[in-house]
Amino acid sequence: MTTTTETGTDAPVAPKRNYSVLFALTLVGLLLLLCTGLAIANPIFLSELNITNLLRQGSMIAILAIGQTFVIITAGIDLSVGAIAGFSTVIIAMLLQAGVAPWLAIVITLLVGLGIGIFHGFGITRMGLPPFIITLATMTSLRGIGLLMTKGSTISINNTTFTDFSTQSFLRIPSLFWMVILVAVPAYIFLDHTRWGRYLFAVGSNPESARLSGVRVGRIVFMAYALSAFFAAFVGVLLATRIGIGNATQADGWELQAIASTVIGGTSLFGAIGSIHGPLIGAFILAVINNGANLLNVNSFWQRIITGFLIIVIVFFDQMRRRGR
Repeated sequence: MTTTTETGTDAPVAPKRNYSVLFALTLVGLLLLLCTGLAIANPIFLSELNITNLLRQGSMIAILAIGQTFVIITAGIDLSVGAIAGFSTVIIAMLLQAGVAPWLAIVITLLVGLGIGIFHGFGITRMGLPPFIITLATMTSLRGIGLLMTKGSTISINNTTFTDFSTQSFLRIPSLFWMVILVAVPAYIFLDHTRWGRYLFAVGSNPESARLSGVRVGRIVFMAYALSAFFAAFVGVLLATRIGIGNATQADGWELQAIASTVIGGTSLFGAIGSIHGPLIGAFILAVINNGANLLNVNSFWQRIITGFLIIVIVFFDQMRRRGR
């Protein structure tokens, strides 16, 4: 396979390896099976109120998972997305409290997220730091910086126009779920139908081969982490509309849910394999599990155990698949 690189020459680029239709149907089948079982166990599961709540619960993790997918396809990892989301609630709450117009506060918050992603790209490509280390450091630091900015307290958001957004619906579908569609459609086009998407897969498959083919590997890594952090900041904005406060401790553990959604959706932690639809389905599989567990009064600790078990199983089969090639 050949493609025109940024240098203007034709060079081979590693082929993109998306999931089969069978795998996607398997995920959908699992999701439907879970929904059917929970509907039988507790009829409240299918109530309009619960379905609406379920869509809202899964939407923000789904958006985080999309951003995480870009990073994992390059064989990287971003542990900071939950902290970025929590930190973003602080940024936008402080801006709104200072009288900044909501639209401008949103733009500034998204730019802060983008800046964090660019910092990650710089640390990885210029300083040679492992993605795990620099994003772990950012995760820890942002929590601390946010707590220092708020002095350990929460910041109330009194702008009802802003906070009402998360409770609104269009065509009886929650506005937060429409935000998933807003992100997923261009993300799908970007990943599956642009050369930049092909470059992500090429870098994840073999960075050195991609470099020799003319792909600017560093620039692609920058892009992947910038997108991940940008989406995390966007989730922080959505989270702020839902909870009505700014608090640096919010979204704690969401980075693991995002990674779990991505892995359950079939994205390989070894890089070069991924899609947009897989992590979306994975996010809502986790949302259904968590929602069902709450309805059935199952201890929340079991939810974490189930999530961890799913990750182990998926990664195990991913390794088996790679060895069988």
